[in-house]
Amino acid sequence: MAKARKDNKGRALRKGESQRTDNTYVYTYTDPFKKRRFVYARDLQTLREKEADLIKNQLDGLDVYVAGSATLNYVFDRYMSTKYDLRRTTRSNYLYMYNHFVREGFGQRKIGEIKYSDVMYFYYHLLNEKDLQANTVDTIHTVLHPTFQLAVRDGIIRMNPSDGVMADIKRKSGKNKGIRHALTLEQQRAFMDYTANNPVFFHWHPLFTVLLGTGCRIGEVIGLRWDDLDFESRLISINHSVTYYAREGGKTRKSEFAVSLPKTEAGIRTIPMMDAVYEAFKTEYEVQKESGFNSTVIDGMTGFVFCNRFGNIHNPQTVNRTIKRILENYNAEEVINAKKERRQPIIIPHFSCHHLRHTFCTRFCEKETNVKVIQAVMGHANIETTMDIYAEVTDAKKKEAIENLSHNLDIF
Repeated sequence: MAKARKDNKGRALRKGESQRTDNTYVYTYTDPFKKRRFVYARDLQTLREKEADLIKNQLDGLDVYVAGSATLNYVFDRYMSTKYDLRRTTRSNYLYMYNHFVREGFGQRKIGEIKYSDVMYFYYHLLNEKDLQANTVDTIHTVLHPTFQLAVRDGIIRMNPSDGVMADIKRKSGKNKGIRHALTLEQQRAFMDYTANNPVFFHWHPLFTVLLGTGCRIGEVIGLRWDDLDFESRLISINHSVTYYAREGGKTRKSEFAVSLPKTEAGIRTIPMMDAVYEAFKTEYEVQKESGFNSTVIDGMTGFVFCNRFGNIHNPQTVNRTIKRILENYNAEEVINAKKERRQPIIIPHFSCHHLRHTFCTRFCEKETNVKVIQAVMGHANIETTMDIYAEVTDAKKKEAIENLSHNLDIF
């Protein structure tokens, strides 16, 4: 058995510890990259305190992090651990986007080696090879940019390699790439008329009327309660939203409903009921008087306006699947009817719940010139969001006006 080494006071030294000729102490170890490193101290107690901190840092991965050799995955997980004030739904969305699109590939790269061009190449990979929409990539960027920024603030990297990437991509790809386009007035009427008169889908008509007549987000509409409606003043109070998100933890991604504040502070607003919306709510109320009211309880809230055949609130994914079924049925019938009637069919393109919000905003912009009023009703936090839609509508109206001018006036 080897004889234990001791210092000049007779104290046994641990593996890696030694005493120098000037009576100071040194601890020698090999870092994760096989490089020998040294820790110095004037006395043995201080040295061992430094050893304990070193072991803890190694377990936490901090030495790898400080060396700039941590992976993007490590930094993202570290960033998320600092976001203690995130809403459950926001945290779940961040984790889903990162785990689904980043972790298995790009996330395994070392943080110190990622350059601006690497981030741009990755985003173009998502756009062109994964066929993601620009707004989806923008959401991924919303997660990655602060992750890189944390490493900048910690002094691990000097510059944030994601700075300006999305702005550059949007410039090169065209401002409107990935933007949801509104239904035309003809398509809008065809969809609503078909839904109202179809024996299979007619019970969805009130929900679609409210979506299309208020411009609310799907989570705001399925979260509406009867208490949020003032029938006398014909006002709708938008003060919360219901989301359906994947719960963290566990081996399976079990999803659940939750009540949260609207997407932004601007989302808390009051919307006047137009006549069609007022009648839709009244129709839904009369139907539920006969069939039973919504029995769902979510985070202590009850009395939700819309319910499915089981007496629960609607799942947004189910609403989108219903829209798809309606479109498929309508388009198939329309092609046959148009052929019989010897006319061009009115084909409705694929769209989701959010397209109805965009369609409402487009119709609103066509009639209203006060952009601040449009912003207030839509609940846009940023006026630029409203202006983008307003500008798109204005361009179309200018073209229409010039065409009318050329047809109706003999100016040449």
